[in-house]
Amino acid sequence: MEKFISNSVNETEMLAEKLVNRFGAGTIFAMFGSMGMGKTAFVRGLAKGLNLDDMVSSPTFAIVHDYSGKLIHFDMYRINDWDELYCTGFFEYIESGAVIAIEWSENIESALPENCIKVYFEQGDNFDQRIIMLITQGDND
Repeated sequence: MEKFISNSVNETEMLAEKLVNRFGAGTIFAMFGSMGMGKTAFVRGLAKGLNLDDMVSSPTFAIVHDYSGKLIHFDMYRINDWDELYCTGFFEYIESGAVIAIEWSENIESALPENCIKVYFEQGDNFDQRIIMLITQGDND
């Protein structure tokens, strides 16, 4: 497990930018944390690291945003069962080789691939601070 402290939205974005360059294409980032913890900011950082100019926003109502086939951004907040998950194209996208970012992974945890990187967001000591923890497959053994 790796633990990071972010003191701003900008620091969260910079962390994600570094991580996507470290892990590369095909990485699946499964994000966990309550609303307002910085998950979408993290995805903006992934986009920057992939040199995408797209305007990243939360896909809460669309459920999935595909950014030039390089970054696929899911919001699983409203996904309640396997049928709904299949309808999102989730299983096809995870085989695409794109970087996958999944908000609200709590809702689909049993469907997450074993090799995903779990990213946990928690409130820090003040309103702007976040504790971001990464757990990779090797950490689960």
